[in-house]
Amino acid sequence: MAQEPELPKDWLEFMQKMWNPLSFPMPGMGMPTVDVKEVERKIGELKTVETWLTMNIGFIQMTIKTLEMQKAALESLAAAAAPKEKPATKK
Repeated sequence: MAQEPELPKDWLEFMQKMWNPLSFPMPGMGMPTVDVKEVERKIGELKTVETWLTMNIGFIQMTIKTLEMQKAALESLAAAAAPKEKPATKK
């Protein structure tokens, strides 16, 4: 009979380790920030990250399109270089 995996005793500790495996303090997880300036700073940081991620998505999409075009070109070259079959002669 297979041995069943051992479940953690403390689910809160399990969830915390899953979300934050290195146990770094995560601001805003325990008590929300009440300072307006701090919230504005976090919003600005997150908008910067969003812009960076959007730019990276564009680069990835462009790379995919380029590779698709390269694949199509290579397939065309391979098809042109392949020996053509002679048509069947009628008897």
